[in-house]
Amino acid sequence: MKTTSARPRSRRTLDQSLVVLGAGALATGLAVLSLAPGISAASSHREAPMTAGDPRVDNTDVYAFTSPDRSDTVTLVANWIPFEEPNGGPNFYAFADDARYHVKIDNTGDGVADVTYTWRFRNEVRDAENQFLYNTGPVRRIDDPNLNFRQTYDLTVTEGGNIRTLLRNAPVAPSRVGKASMPDYGALRAQAVRQVPGGTKAFAGQAEDPFFADLRVFDLLYGGDLSERGQDTLAGYNVNSVALQVPKKFLALRGDAARNPVVGVWSTTDREGADVMGGKAKSKSHDGRSHDGRRQVSRLGNPLVNEVVVPLKYKDAFNSISPDQDRTVQPVVDKVYDPILPKLIQQVYGIPAPKTPRDDLAEIYLTGICKACGPIKADLNAHRLNKDADPGRIFPAEELRLNMGVKPAKKPQRLGVLAGDLAGFPNGRRLADDAIDISLQAVEGAAQTGKLVPALAAGDKVDTNDVGFGKTFPYLALPSTTKSGTKAGGKNRAADADRTSTALDPTNAAAIGGVGALLLGTGGFRLWRRRNTGTG
Repeated sequence: MKTTSARPRSRRTLDQSLVVLGAGALATGLAVLSLAPGISAASSHREAPMTAGDPRVDNTDVYAFTSPDRSDTVTLVANWIPFEEPNGGPNFYAFADDARYHVKIDNTGDGVADVTYTWRFRNEVRDAENQFLYNTGPVRRIDDPNLNFRQTYDLTVTEGGNIRTLLRNAPVAPSRVGKASMPDYGALRAQAVRQVPGGTKAFAGQAEDPFFADLRVFDLLYGGDLSERGQDTLAGYNVNSVALQVPKKFLALRGDAARNPVVGVWSTTDREGADVMGGKAKSKSHDGRSHDGRRQVSRLGNPLVNEVVVPLKYKDAFNSISPDQDRTVQPVVDKVYDPILPKLIQQVYGIPAPKTPRDDLAEIYLTGICKACGPIKADLNAHRLNKDADPGRIFPAEELRLNMGVKPAKKPQRLGVLAGDLAGFPNGRRLADDAIDISLQAVEGAAQTGKLVPALAAGDKVDTNDVGFGKTFPYLALPSTTKSGTKAGGKNRAADADRTSTALDPTNAAAIGGVGALLLGTGGFRLWRRRNTGTG
């Protein structure tokens, strides 16, 4: 299906209803502001009523990028449990042992998972009768007897209805209790990285939250005072992460990443018991959405789709469906087809809102970017670029799309595609991509005009994570031990950061060298196509 500016607007079809999700996704970090107090927080942190009250099943962010040090692989990262406060003992933070965590890949474009990786966790307490501590002495090994509480997991992959076990009883990196309990947490966490036959690596454990933003934007766009920006609200908080580094052939349609380089990625959580609407769970088999009385209760692809666009009444329902069902989400069409955010910006800052309908946003978030998909006349990350995909079975759906054929950037730009760095968001998402600023500019029309809105060029003025990311898998920064805002916390986080250049080093927009380099224009894509395909 195509989303084009020539489509009739007198009647909104089910395909058009998908624009709801795309336009809302672009309102990353600058959302419905005052409409749902207590729900908005960060990139899909606490975005819906049920998950806000059940953080262990709450997806916070999803990342997918070609591995910078192993370019024949893709790294997939998914995070849960928002706003983990350091020193949050005595129980600290664990994955739910009655939930299943999934990362799903659609390589055909129909919105249904073709490859599903699933983590199932188990708890073990060595001494529950005579101890209350997470650990009873210094922990130096992943199997240290001093670690009183531990988790293990089984990792499986599902393809074509067949389930294979990749890892069994693999260790989870424990929560970072502190220096006395875990003198060398970096070495401890490294022991939790596991090799899987076939060239895959796996990790599960705690990490510093890689999302960075000044979330005081929810105070009515800083109350109209842009001088109030610049504080990373997420600094010092941790999350629970799963990560995979997978050879591209295992993700690509027919195992051929050269012919079929585009994949769509999202994560979900299934939980036992009642569904998200309070009803009794019923077993289903389609796309793994419900098995043995389980229900999908959380879902995340692009950042902030559910959090900032879907009305409160439908947030839990959206969390329960698969991307192939997105085109049925009619109740929220009128809320986002004509996006709220540009109107708010116009009201507060006097910057004219782009004209509607916003087919450019639908292309970025629902179909992927391709010449046949919409007004952005370039081929980048639409499933239509997969030579073996059936065009008649490609449907608009909210997924984080990645073209695995785009090589990692030698000098990554934090504004990704808008800065001419085609390996960045919204072509997948790297840890250091500035999703807030990219999305703000895109919702203001930068993808079509090729120009940044000068008054908003600095975005939220939080351009990098408060600690650097690693050079090797899983790339995530070590968990914080002291909350942001204290001198000790700053020193601790600096000590954890790699003091050399990181694999995903972000670059400030000021260093990009003018608006011309920020174009998302046809010329830049033509140059890329010549280099990578030999065509013009």
